[in-house]
Amino acid sequence: MMQTSSPPTPKGIWKVIFASSAGTVIEWYDFYIFGALATTIASKFYNTGTPIGDIIAWLGTFAVGFLVRPFGAIVFGRIGDLVGRKFTYLITITIMGSCTFLIGLLPTQDVLGAWAGIILITMRILQGLALGGQYGGAATFVAEHAPQGKRGYYTSWIQTTATLGLLISLGVILVTRMGLGEADFNEWGWRLPFMASILLVALSLWIRSALKESPLFQQLKDTKAVSKNPLKESFANPYNLRWVLIALFGATMGQGVVWYTGQFYALFYLQKIFETPLIDSNLIVGAALLLSMPFFVFFGSLSDRIGRKKVMLTGMLLAVLTYYPIYGLMAAFAPTDPGQHFLFGYIGYNPVMLGILVFIQVIYVTMVYGPIAAFLVELFPTKIRYTSMSLPYHLGNGVFGGLVPMIGLILINATGNDFAGLWWPMAIAGICMVVGFMFIKETNKVDISDASTSISVKHESDQRALDK
Repeated sequence: MMQTSSPPTPKGIWKVIFASSAGTVIEWYDFYIFGALATTIASKFYNTGTPIGDIIAWLGTFAVGFLVRPFGAIVFGRIGDLVGRKFTYLITITIMGSCTFLIGLLPTQDVLGAWAGIILITMRILQGLALGGQYGGAATFVAEHAPQGKRGYYTSWIQTTATLGLLISLGVILVTRMGLGEADFNEWGWRLPFMASILLVALSLWIRSALKESPLFQQLKDTKAVSKNPLKESFANPYNLRWVLIALFGATMGQGVVWYTGQFYALFYLQKIFETPLIDSNLIVGAALLLSMPFFVFFGSLSDRIGRKKVMLTGMLLAVLTYYPIYGLMAAFAPTDPGQHFLFGYIGYNPVMLGILVFIQVIYVTMVYGPIAAFLVELFPTKIRYTSMSLPYHLGNGVFGGLVPMIGLILINATGNDFAGLWWPMAIAGICMVVGFMFIKETNKVDISDASTSISVKHESDQRALDK
């Protein structure tokens, strides 16, 4: 018999959102600092013989952090379903912040030789593991406090934090660079953004420690209904596993590639392919991110009314159809003629137009990312929710999305085609859109306070009824 409970009260929901979002901002800030400084410090830790080789090695290290995120999802998802949401994300942010601070202190290859790169990879692995457990905790914690009918709206505030983390990281880098000057920043000033994160982590731990446990999970503990084996119930149960796979191939992998293309990859293209000055590129992307942030909440709220599926798949479709024209226009407005074009000839440097084109890409990000937390939470019952939702999310974002920069650069180098870097995100988003259209069930009416209404549980019950 499925357990039911009264819906959680919305009282204090904004305190929960603020506390969860504050920590998430910091964790994403930590993660993005590493990516945003790739062109500045890659050669300080790797010596492949060429600058582009050093950057590929750096992006490989960056990718390692993404590749281990699914393992972090399994480890910390299990802890979250066994022990609690609050305890788990206190651990994850401590690991994340400590590693970021230590990277700021890490000697370069001039001092440690190859060990510098090895230690750096170790720090990235720990960061990736921590981040793998963090998102599921934040999304689940907020969703389990949110009132029925507004879950997309409230959880979408968490989605703004990833963009805000990137925005803050770009701002800190920009201010530090301008304050120290180019020479000092390249020599030692790049360490300061890493080291500054320790103050933000301390603030987040203080805020989060004051929160109580999620009401739905607390009810499971009070009634001794907590899962005894979340991994087995999530992945050995064929009915639940089916929805884990649908979540991955029909939602999160497409969301992941759109997310990284619109935010991180756009910055990479501006800096490395179109040779936009570093300060200009940071300002262009930063302005686009800032202007787009309200749209996370808009599309999250819209998904409460018309459904998560419609909003997310529309964002993927637009990305597939328009990435090539958008990047063709970006080439047309680059600082210098890149020599390769699509549809448009070279027009001349126009940072405003570049900002508009990045903004359009980030709108797609808000469409696929705004509803995703509510969608994943609603797929699975409370007792295995943290574990079940974390794995597809981090496979989609960490593997399919996190590999966008590295695979894109490899494709560009292999083909000599500047636009080949778009093939991976377009292909993955296209496949995901088709799978999602065929197999995703709408979830926006699911009452998560009643385990029997979770999509995976309803499917299992319906299937067993048919088998009888």
